[in-house]
Amino acid sequence: MAIYENIWYLVICVSVIFYTVLDGFDLGVGALHLFARDDRERRVFLNAIGPVWDGNEVWLIIIFGGMFAGFPAAYATICEAFYTLIMILLAAIIFRAVAIEFRSKVENKKWRFTWDVIFSFSSILMAFIIGVIMANLIQGIPLDQNGDFVGTFGGFFTPYSILLGFTACALFAMHGAVFLLMKTEGTLHDHVRKWINPAIVVFLIFYVMTTLATLMYMPHMLKMMRASPWLFIVVLIAMLAIANVPRCIYKGHDGFAFISSSCSIAFLFFLFGIGIYPNLVRSSINPEHFSLTLYNAGAAASTYKVILIVACIGVPLVLAYGFWIYRIFRGKVTLDDTSY
Repeated sequence: MAIYENIWYLVICVSVIFYTVLDGFDLGVGALHLFARDDRERRVFLNAIGPVWDGNEVWLIIIFGGMFAGFPAAYATICEAFYTLIMILLAAIIFRAVAIEFRSKVENKKWRFTWDVIFSFSSILMAFIIGVIMANLIQGIPLDQNGDFVGTFGGFFTPYSILLGFTACALFAMHGAVFLLMKTEGTLHDHVRKWINPAIVVFLIFYVMTTLATLMYMPHMLKMMRASPWLFIVVLIAMLAIANVPRCIYKGHDGFAFISSSCSIAFLFFLFGIGIYPNLVRSSINPEHFSLTLYNAGAAASTYKVILIVACIGVPLVLAYGFWIYRIFRGKVTLDDTSY
């Protein structure tokens, strides 16, 4: 039966990677939105993500749906423990969507600036909350022997979780800047290009700090790699992908820079999945006995057989739809009467 849990864990990990890569540049564009110089540039930013932002969030539904179906005990604990953080995340998603749709409905500077601020703040807040939740899954949360959360909301905000929250914001901002570089042209393209190096530098600073903090205070994240040293290849690939971003930018290969940025996110989150394995929710009280793992929080074997069939049908359809949309709206952004 263990094979089913591992397959489903891989499905969820792949969904997390697709979400962070695709919605990651949406959040990055939102974080950089207020740095645009005028209304036209902000409209270009919105229309760069306009055709795809809502489809990108489908992966978030797949992640939570996958947890509910495959690991119901872990899903229940996560929703109980992170209830307030999840509600804040959902509120940010809602306000971000409303801001995108309402922003250009009225030609009024105050109206548009208000929604611009809401859009940007919601994007940054989403990225930060994602980082905080990840950090708490790494360091563990107080779970008792019944798998019940016995901590407080304030306990989620430790120096490590706040650091990882800022790292997530910096990572997505860099990713969003590279995406905008690929989608813009003319003077705006030149303006965005000036953001790339500062964005990369800020991310690298937070990345190095987070890596050092993880190595020093979260040694369990290296357990799998110590047991299987070949996994350090993933670390090497992630570092090479990050280093290749400024190289591609310097050579004017914006598309390849975006691919490298996407690969860096994919492999960094793959490392996260490797590090916490086989835990789904780590207990900070007694990690060995109170943690929820793939094996003590999984569904019945018959359930896995059904949901794997559904996944084999549904996930390719989501991928095909995404490929079709990205292919239709490829190229530089142009504004017309139907634009945001």
